[in-house]
Amino acid sequence: MSDAVDNPFFARLWTTMSSREPESLRRLRRQNLAGLSGRVLEVGAGTGTNFEFYPATVTEVVAVEPERRLAVVAERAAARAPVPVTVTGQTVEEFTDGQSFDAVVCSLVLCSVHDPEQVVRQLYSLLKPGGELRYLEHVAESGGRGRLQKFVDATFWPRLLGNCHTHRHTESTIAAAGLQVTGAHRERVMPAWVPMPAAEFAMGVAVRSD
Repeated sequence: MSDAVDNPFFARLWTTMSSREPESLRRLRRQNLAGLSGRVLEVGAGTGTNFEFYPATVTEVVAVEPERRLAVVAERAAARAPVPVTVTGQTVEEFTDGQSFDAVVCSLVLCSVHDPEQVVRQLYSLLKPGGELRYLEHVAESGGRGRLQKFVDATFWPRLLGNCHTHRHTESTIAAAGLQVTGAHRERVMPAWVPMPAAEFAMGVAVRSD
C-alpha cells in the first residue's frame, strides 16, 4: 500500500462525517451510480460510502484510496457491498492496472488532488472509448459564497480537510480534458443560509467519445 497520503486527523474526521451523511447527499450518490455496468474505477473511495449503491450490472469495482486508515474502513465496506469491490492503496496519480474501464467514478475527490487537470487527463486515458466519467463534486460558486470559498481555500480548509479546495471549476476541467459532458446539473445539499463553503454540488456524466 502506498504511504503517499498520511493524514490521521482528516481520516478520523471523514470517518465520522461519512457515517452521518445527510440523506440529500446519499440520494445524489445513488443517482450518480445508477445505470452503471461493467468494470468501474472509483477514485478516492474514502470509507467506501458509495459501495452499497452500485447496481448489480457492475461486474467489478476497483476502488483507489491512498489514506491507509480510510482504506481499512473501505475494505470493511467492500466486504458488505452487493458487487465485487477491490480496494487499492495507490494514489490516483500512480494508479496502474493494465486494463481499461467502462466507467470512472469521482465523488468528492477532485477537490483534493494536487493537479486536477493532470488527474482528469489520466482518467480519460483509463476509460474505454465510449466509457463514462460519473462525477459528484462540490464546485466554485459566485458572489458571497464564492468569496468565502476563496478565503477558506487560502487559509485553513485544505490543511484540515485533506487538501480539499472548495473553489475549483471542476466541470471546466473535465471538459478541457476532452470528455463530452452529456448530462449535468447542480444541487444544494444544505440550505442557502448555512455558511458552509461546500454547499453546491455538480453531478454529471462525461463520455470519452473516441
